[in-house]
Amino acid sequence: VQLQASGGGLMQAGGSLRLSCAASGRTFSSYAMGWFRQAPGKEREFVAAIDWSGGRRYYADSVKGRFTISRDNAKNTVYLQMNSLKPEDTAVYYCGQSGRAYGSSGYESMAEYRYWGQGTQVTVSS
Repeated sequence: VQLQASGGGLMQAGGSLRLSCAASGRTFSSYAMGWFRQAPGKEREFVAAIDWSGGRRYYADSVKGRFTISRDNAKNTVYLQMNSLKPEDTAVYYCGQSGRAYGSSGYESMAEYRYWGQGTQVTVSS
């Protein structure tokens, strides 16, 4: 399985970015996908997740109302639309793919994810 994240960049506070993560190697539509981020000197933290069907979405409190996760199973791609960006959103963003087909919970934990992308840098200036 390969996950390729893209879409990061430098943005001013209040701006928007959309991250993409293209997956290959197994049946994309069977697995939940998630986004995590890691800021310098901090541990990797959960941002958002979407179940295999796209019917359930989960968000960290810090991004609720600003970020939206979605998936296009026909394109084997998951997206993270980030609006109203804040300097504290600055981090490397990683996409992950669940290790369980048709799972239903636990997506906030890194342990749930078997595969990871290489990360894409998001920098938000004040």
